[in-house]
Amino acid sequence: MAYWLLLYDVVDDYLERRAPLRPEHFERLQESQGRGELVMAGALADPPDGAVLVFRGDSPSVAEDFARNDPYVREGIVTSWRVRGWTVVIGGDEGD
Repeated sequence: MAYWLLLYDVVDDYLERRAPLRPEHFERLQESQGRGELVMAGALADPPDGAVLVFRGDSPSVAEDFARNDPYVREGIVTSWRVRGWTVVIGGDEGD
């Protein structure tokens, strides 16, 4: 399985606007993690202008599907997103 980075760019007032959507967003994160798709996720800091989510899967669709259904994307808090393949050279699961 490969690693995929889901990269979010967000609105300037992201920290304020995300509050009402966080419960649904976190529910989706936990579901994805429970299926073994989401490895880790978090917001960028200083400045808080984006977020990075790391997925594992056979194709980028695991990350793309998450983004398409994320309330942050749906409600316009995420201004753009992209998925990039990530070649892990140290860390990750042994034998991959």
